[in-house]
Amino acid sequence: MATEAHGEAGKAVGMPQLDFSTWPNQIFWLLVTLVVIYFVLSRIALPRIGAVLAERKGTITNDLAAAEELKLKAVAAEKAYNDALATARTEAAKIVASAKADIQKDLDAATAKADAEIAAKAAESEKTIAEIREGAVSAITEVARDTAKELVAALGGAADAKTVAAAVTARLKG
Repeated sequence: MATEAHGEAGKAVGMPQLDFSTWPNQIFWLLVTLVVIYFVLSRIALPRIGAVLAERKGTITNDLAAAEELKLKAVAAEKAYNDALATARTEAAKIVASAKADIQKDLDAATAKADAEIAAKAAESEKTIAEIREGAVSAITEVARDTAKELVAALGGAADAKTVAAAVTARLKG
């Protein structure tokens, strides 16, 4: 048995890939495998990969075009918004100016009316005050005459009305 195992070991040359007697067979199968891989890649895998890449490129291009279009719409909308805002501010300023003018006109009219009423009431008050003064002066004069007569009579003298009136008038004047 030992000789048989040793004899078989003597026939072995080393690695079978390096045995020159099997090289034509190995080269044939290498070429067949490479041709099969080439046809699978060129007919099936690469066209699918190319289609996916083309679809992605188309999608990206469409998305970029849509984004550019939306950007232009956004810029136009912003411009329209700013124009509308400026117009609204201008109209608001006009409305405020008009309202101020109307209010000022109403205020001037109310002020003039109030001034007229105040002037009329002041004239009426002055007239009433003048009447009260006249009434007060005449009442004071009459009370002074009556008091002077009573005092003269109480003191035992006789005084005529003209003398008492002259004395009271002289005293009231100063």
